[in-house]
Amino acid sequence: MALKFSRLTRPAIRAMSPGDRINEHGIIAEKQANGDVRYSIGVMVDGQRVHRVVGRESEGVTREQAERYIEKVRTEAREGRLDLPQGRKLHRSFAEAAEEYLQKIEATDGRDMGNKRRHLRQRLIPAMGNERLDKITEFRLKQYRRARRDSGASEATINRELATFSHLMHRAASKDWRWIKPEAVPAVPKAKEQRKKVRILNADQRERLLKAAVEDQDGRAWLFVMFGMNCAMRHGEIVRRRYDEIDFEHCRIWIDRAKAGQREQPITPSLRDSLKKQREMEEDPDGWIFPSQRKGSTFAHRRDMREPFARIVTRAKLDPKHCTPHIMRHTAISALVMAKADIPTIQKISGHKTPAMVLHYVHLFGEHIDNAISAIEIGISDAVTPELHTAPDEGADDNSNVVPLSGAKSAA
Repeated sequence: MALKFSRLTRPAIRAMSPGDRINEHGIIAEKQANGDVRYSIGVMVDGQRVHRVVGRESEGVTREQAERYIEKVRTEAREGRLDLPQGRKLHRSFAEAAEEYLQKIEATDGRDMGNKRRHLRQRLIPAMGNERLDKITEFRLKQYRRARRDSGASEATINRELATFSHLMHRAASKDWRWIKPEAVPAVPKAKEQRKKVRILNADQRERLLKAAVEDQDGRAWLFVMFGMNCAMRHGEIVRRRYDEIDFEHCRIWIDRAKAGQREQPITPSLRDSLKKQREMEEDPDGWIFPSQRKGSTFAHRRDMREPFARIVTRAKLDPKHCTPHIMRHTAISALVMAKADIPTIQKISGHKTPAMVLHYVHLFGEHIDNAISAIEIGISDAVTPELHTAPDEGADDNSNVVPLSGAKSAA
């Protein structure tokens, strides 16, 4: 049915004075100071306000063209709704998707939830919350990066925020969720960040840390430190382990989910014996090694061990600012390098995704580098005398093999 206009009629438009406006059915006609009439639209489409300038009468634009433009916008919206997931009438906004993502991830043992919530609610949602989830492009992310950099954020901080964005988008495109199509996931621009200094513990500090862990009031603290020191596992991998994943005979633990995928993790005999000892005292000998401390908790195992570890570090008289749980992983991998283990072996133990990641430790702690650099060592000996650096006497032999550098000639 054609629209009926009672106010935005041709006589009413001609009768307008400069500065007058008439708005009807989302079409706005405004009389300009030069007598021209500008047409624009302002309508709600799929929950979003669409405001566009259509053009001026002097350019041949009429009210009917503004009507057709509104219909075009609504037609495009209807076509876009053909791709909507079942049961939805509108496309998800980024803000809606972000909140639903946090709920689903937290309910399925999500990791690093504090940072994910902060990245989304404090940074990403304020910046892109009203945008359609499937319409966020790589160019838009570059704009976000630039704005955050201009506000003083470091490249490392922005990389972490965009990593949360990337995780959300890949989950949204997964077969389980199907919020968007896989091709709608944009490439995430990454920036090179300054590599942090790798800190490790010496033998005395390791002993002090383990002794402090044994003395801590948390009965699992010592076992957490034993894990970190004896198998180079990540913090999150340690707290998610179960006794029924352990092959005590071969000193192996099966890790079903990690950064580099599933793997069979080697452990030391000392850690194996410690796990055997702890298992004998458990009510469930096949259950969680680090069970949740709170009754009725959503999670059956602990989420992290940062609080008891901080106490241990203080008791061991180490610096809590630099001594985090990850320092145990750095220390263990560095010990493997200094023991001259080959790169594939280190990668098997550390669980790194690529050999290049292991090489970082080799470059820092590899004894072979010290041996190699000694091969090119040269110093000033007694054979080099001050006379070689003085001007020759006028009567000096012209056949001398010592010539100024500027006098050397290149080979033909």
